[in-house]
Amino acid sequence: MTRKAVLDRRACLKGIGATLALPLFSSVGWAGDTKGKPAKPPVRLAFMYMPHGVIMDQFWPTNPDNFLTQPPPALDSLRPVLNQCLMVKGISGVAIKPFNGAPHALELSTWLTATLPNADHRNKIDIAISADQIAANYVGGLTSLPSLELATMPQTHKENQEGLNEGYYSHCSFRSPTQSVPAEINPRNVLNRLFGKADKPGAAPRHDPLDRSMLDLVIGGARDLRKKLPQDDQHKLDEYLDSVRAVERRIAAIEKRQQDAAFEKAGVGPSKRNATDSAPIEIKIPSGDKRSEYMQVMCDLNVLAFQTDTTRVSTYIGSTPNGVTYPELGLGEHHSFTHHGNKPETKAKVAAITAFNISQFAYMVNKMAKLKEGNGTLLDNCMMMWGSGLEDGDQHTRENLPFIIAGGGGGSLKTGRCILSKGNQGDLLTTLLACMGVPLDRPIGIATKQIKEMMNG
Repeated sequence: MTRKAVLDRRACLKGIGATLALPLFSSVGWAGDTKGKPAKPPVRLAFMYMPHGVIMDQFWPTNPDNFLTQPPPALDSLRPVLNQCLMVKGISGVAIKPFNGAPHALELSTWLTATLPNADHRNKIDIAISADQIAANYVGGLTSLPSLELATMPQTHKENQEGLNEGYYSHCSFRSPTQSVPAEINPRNVLNRLFGKADKPGAAPRHDPLDRSMLDLVIGGARDLRKKLPQDDQHKLDEYLDSVRAVERRIAAIEKRQQDAAFEKAGVGPSKRNATDSAPIEIKIPSGDKRSEYMQVMCDLNVLAFQTDTTRVSTYIGSTPNGVTYPELGLGEHHSFTHHGNKPETKAKVAAITAFNISQFAYMVNKMAKLKEGNGTLLDNCMMMWGSGLEDGDQHTRENLPFIIAGGGGGSLKTGRCILSKGNQGDLLTTLLACMGVPLDRPIGIATKQIKEMMNG
């Protein structure tokens, strides 16, 4: 048998200063195995957040034993991959005393830290390194980006609850106890960061005008590589390049609509929109755009980053605790609906928002399930956690936080189930990092154990 070729983990297409990372081909392996056999694909870890909790009877299965055959309404979009999902019921959050008046500052900031802010330093960031950054510190040196932080909305929310620093309201990633990690909200900037080019060493990546595809710079290298690959991998390469092009086209379409909307608002007619003396336009997502399209572009970028091993750790804040609306659902500000007072019509709106957010997560997960990697799929080698930092937005409870975990974690997770646990938020994060192979010298936040029932073997 002919031994597989082994690509270096930093292998990429190159051309005219541009680089593009490659997916894993079946005819090659991951470099680094010393026994003559390609190493297994790496495990990736991702977190996707929605604020304000859920309507519990719409989220949890009525009967955990019937999880696969009778999933709850909120999970309808995940039906095609339910056998690759795991729900863990009974996970408690951090008790927020003495910050009882700051539930929204703490629902996000404690989500990946499982730790309360330092009460003696309320007006500045002083909490704990977050689980994603713990993972990034361990595996980040193996990829070009240690971690990827994404968000739908600017991280600028200000609210003076309990005198806490405003950064607690809109950040879930903390590089150190005193340093929050900013998230990128512009898809073009994310694309440039992942696959952009630099004019000279040390220069920031930049992108050519929208009418010149980034991939045109490396297509010659792709043709040369294609000749060396078997038919299955040729198809995979074509499919991958098409997916990158598709993401770029979707970003370009969003940007074009944003530009047109900005011109329209400023009263600039079509004939003057290309005038050289026009002031630069700041590109923002307009409130009338489809939120699903924007979120799916960000999810696509996350998939590409994992597929190319550009990073193995990501977070995506789908929305921050206040200010988000859902035009596609005909609904206004999310937060106001969560104080539903047990009114059926208002609870139905919250349930619709939850289902919408889970459907964006499902969009990403379903795509990963269709991408082959090694002897399985990209999803097999990922752990994708969706959840919220509150159980119920009406009462701000935290005794049973909602979580969905998709992906097999390289065979470490036992999926297709809903299980009951008496663990806490720190226990869950500790377990996920253990499944990724990240050694810990101390528990994460309030953790006391690993949740063994989640794991295979």
